[in-house]
Amino acid sequence: MVKTITFAIIHFSIATLVAFSLTGDILLGSMIAIIEPSINTVAFYAHEKAWQHIPFLKLHDSMTKVKTVSFAVIHFNVAFTVTYALTGDAFIGGLMATIEPAINSVAYFFHEKAWLNRNKKAKIEQIAYV
Repeated sequence: MVKTITFAIIHFSIATLVAFSLTGDILLGSMIAIIEPSINTVAFYAHEKAWQHIPFLKLHDSMTKVKTVSFAVIHFNVAFTVTYALTGDAFIGGLMATIEPAINSVAYFFHEKAWLNRNKKAKIEQIAYV
């Protein structure tokens, strides 16, 4: 759950900046920035669980690029749907679905790398104590 919370903080920050930049409206931008990352945080948690429990995905868990692309597909769809639903503008929805997830996908990649390194370090420390 800590992993999900750390990514949520990154995601909310990026979504706020992008949504406000695209809409120019602080209220609308804030609504998008709250709803879209909230849905994607739940999706992130489900995505992590799938990668931990589905045997095929579990075998490829260390393939950060593949895991990033699989989450990006989910993210693009959520970003478009939420933005379009709130603005009624497919163009703004498309921009949000392109820009915000692209930035977050890069953030996700580095977040995933950091988390893998953290886990490797913890395993090494466990071995050292044995």
